[in-house]
Amino acid sequence: MPPPPSDGLSSDGLSSDGLFRRPRTVVAPGAVHVPEWLSVEQRAELVVACRQWARGPVPFRHTLLPGGGVMSVRTVCLGWHWQPYRYARTADDVNGARVAAFPDWLGDLGRAAVAEAYGEEGAAQAFAPDTALINFYDDAARMGMHQDREERSSAPVVSLSIGARCVFRFGNTKGRGQPYTDVELASGDLFVFGGPSRFAFHGVPKVYTGTADPAAGLRAGRLNLTLRETGMASGDA
Repeated sequence: MPPPPSDGLSSDGLSSDGLFRRPRTVVAPGAVHVPEWLSVEQRAELVVACRQWARGPVPFRHTLLPGGGVMSVRTVCLGWHWQPYRYARTADDVNGARVAAFPDWLGDLGRAAVAEAYGEEGAAQAFAPDTALINFYDDAARMGMHQDREERSSAPVVSLSIGARCVFRFGNTKGRGQPYTDVELASGDLFVFGGPSRFAFHGVPKVYTGTADPAAGLRAGRLNLTLRETGMASGDA
């Protein structure tokens, strides 16, 4: 289990890279960016865990889209397997295997993230994530503007970034176009979106080459973990 969250600051107010910490930002109602929420130790342990999950029982794969396209990111899921646009217990579009279980410690981390973002212990304790989508971006990977709508729950989405910096485009609930806000996410950053922003369109139009996190064991690319409540019951599998 990863160690407790760190605020990323030393006693002199500097961030882990020796620079002044980027400010915490409320990007939209219910959408909060907390820079450097994960410590280097946490990031390293999550990288190790992601490598284990990537080996199976369902491995990382490029998701095939209904129109015949293929996503440039590679994805592996925990708890429930996501494919456009549904959840199942087994990865019928990969190898038919049941996905790895969603670990309790990751749920605890998700609740700590909600508490950090919203400062509301009640909201944090009510958060019961049962799936994680883990996306790996190489330098050329992108994610188009989309909504997370497959869940039967309106609970917030917790997003954790490890590795290369990226542009995270956070939009509105009406469509893929403007207005939107571009946020730079770096290794260790937390982004939570819920409430009025739960179904906002969002995407990743750019990953910055050469900005990975070797201290966390990731020498290239970006890992993004999103923790979600599916609202699905075991009988829905």
